[in-house]
Amino acid sequence: MIYTGGTLGMTYDAAGQLRPFDFAQILDNLPELDRLAFTLSVIALEPPIDSSNVTPTHWLQWANLIAEHYDSHDGFVILHGTDTMAYSASALSFLLDGLAKPVVFTGAQLPIGSIRTDARENLITALEIASARDAVGNPLVPEVCIYFHSRLLRGNRAKKVESTQFDAFYSENYPPLAEAGVTIEYRPALISPYTSGRTLRIQPRLDDRVAVLRLFPGLSRPVVESLLHTSGLRAVVLETYGSGNAPTTGWFTDCIAAAIRNGLVVFNVSQCMGGRVVQGRYATSRHLLDIGVRSGADITTEAAVTKLMYLLGSGDLTQIIVPIRGEMTL
Repeated sequence: MIYTGGTLGMTYDAAGQLRPFDFAQILDNLPELDRLAFTLSVIALEPPIDSSNVTPTHWLQWANLIAEHYDSHDGFVILHGTDTMAYSASALSFLLDGLAKPVVFTGAQLPIGSIRTDARENLITALEIASARDAVGNPLVPEVCIYFHSRLLRGNRAKKVESTQFDAFYSENYPPLAEAGVTIEYRPALISPYTSGRTLRIQPRLDDRVAVLRLFPGLSRPVVESLLHTSGLRAVVLETYGSGNAPTTGWFTDCIAAAIRNGLVVFNVSQCMGGRVVQGRYATSRHLLDIGVRSGADITTEAAVTKLMYLLGSGDLTQIIVPIRGEMTL
């Protein structure tokens, strides 16, 4: 179990402020862990960070930490703040090439010491999932996931959708991999199959020269041009309307077309939680197809951003419009 920070591992001080506590003391707050039928190693990263401060450097650090302990452990649970958890889970799904063991992200909306906390159930069930094996001893969920509020979601399909309710994460375009009630009901047909003999490889670099341009009525030419002309920028996630639609105004099309001719990758992702980009369905997306905008199909913005960082870091963009970790459906 790797504690990176977040609400789960905090407690209230005398002034009523949330402060990180010594995570080595987790057994004081969760005596139930003594009843789990496996050996648990705990690594608490110092200093713990608020997930709003997470960067690609952290993702590389965590991926390499998993690689360091990969052969000696059967599964991993990463405790993480909720705000950027979907980005981190997406990033690690790409970085952990050849993964054949569970990596389960979880966290909480309330600290573990609170009376009504969701932390206990989220953490204990995440640990159970990370240790779960089939009849012949193979891991049931050999991929990067998020477990939250009774649902196990593919990590690169999840989005944070709630800031005040316990059901903070949802996956509109891909069903839950498992649901936890009295028992944990797994859905093997939806889970990446286990493949023995795979070698875990960690890509050493992510390229963060990526930006997000979200469309809205009234978006001005100076704003668009300013972003597209950002020094060193290599890729843009274009958050469009509906099924991938954008203004057909001449200046907008010209700006995007010129950026693509100059080598910028433009990746079309819908602002909608559900559905998918279908460039050419309407006239308001046909022009994007014609000028070379790449379709993101049903990928989330979180997965699109991290996939671009991963592919730009590898120097190979040929896989941008095809699924490489189950992050999109063609």
